Amino acid sequence: MDRFGIVSYNIYCNFTNYGSALQSWALSQAIGKLGYHAKLVDYCPDVLADKDPLNPFANMWDKDEESRRMCELTMPAIRVNYEKFNRFYNNRFDKTKGKYTSRNFNDAVNEVESFVCGSDTIFCPDEFGIDDGYYANYDCMKGNSVAYAASFGDPHFTEESYQVLNARLKNFKAFGLRENLMIPYVKEHTDVPVQKVVDPTLLLTSEDYDSIAEDRIVPEKYLLLYARRYNPAMTDYAEQLARENGWKIVDISLRATNAERGHRMFYEAGVEEFISLVKHAEYVVTNSFHGMIFSVQYRRQFVIFSREQCDTKIEELLELFGLSDRKLVSGRESFREEINYDGVHGNISGARELSKKFLKMELETLSK
Repeated sequence: MDRFGIVSYNIYCNFTNYGSALQSWALSQAIGKLGYHAKLVDYCPDVLADKDPLNPFANMWDKDEESRRMCELTMPAIRVNYEKFNRFYNNRFDKTKGKYTSRNFNDAVNEVESFVCGSDTIFCPDEFGIDDGYYANYDCMKGNSVAYAASFGDPHFTEESYQVLNARLKNFKAFGLRENLMIPYVKEHTDVPVQKVVDPTLLLTSEDYDSIAEDRIVPEKYLLLYARRYNPAMTDYAEQLARENGWKIVDISLRATNAERGHRMFYEAGVEEFISLVKHAEYVVTNSFHGMIFSVQYRRQFVIFSREQCDTKIEELLELFGLSDRKLVSGRESFREEINYDGVHGNISGARELSKKFLKMELETLSK
């Protein structure tokens, strides 16, 4: 029997998310490098049970008619992308044979012994409530789980939900948290190890991602525009930068009419293609947390635009990188033109080693 099962926000995402897929893959690889083996638990929390990835408009942040039209125009690419993500989860992981929900999760002990919950915003009450799988509250998980790089996002707890949270925190033997915000609270309400750790995608290096990246897809020099939410200022910035440098624009977004502006639309890109598109870009313009991480992994020049509900995690990571000036709001801000990646990766290396040490401790705690 495999000892560890990873429980995270991934297989049943209600919308395409490269970061969600890659953080789980990276965590499984990092656990393997520590001499253990982990399965990805095929788990669908109740809050995602009725979400249809092939009807994405119902789950989008923007509900206006223009956004609906963009989504409808992108549906052929969405369908292709959906199949590619399914293949990624089926081919790139050792995944549990069983599919687990709140009704049968305790049966997972037939396949795994202990649980690693994380990464991503699995602790965010605004996204998932206080889910029993993410908070290790099924009987088979209690006292038999750790959290690695779990995030609370920018949470809104009530007096009642704080009481529930306090009870759920007792299910864990250790907490690796991705952001600073809730670390003091968790330390105050538990008596187990609590430490800030890096996102799993930073536990690996670009050489690790090269093992799954597609070969170069676009032969011309190009700027990659990767938008998790439409931002006209970001689009204008990318277009001006591309014009000034004579680059094509490869665009991963739902803004299908950008094709009329000369963008090569590539929403159908799978996970392996996404890595390649970042790796070979001349420049990356994004509002994605993991778009930023992979730009840094591959030493690409980049800027990241502010995005609602994501600024805290973006700003903390930019501070670690020593690149706080790369976050833009209007696109008119000034920043250092060239990134010195030797210093950036020196900062990452130190944080990576501390995080790997903490993850190893967590796994050893579960092995006892």
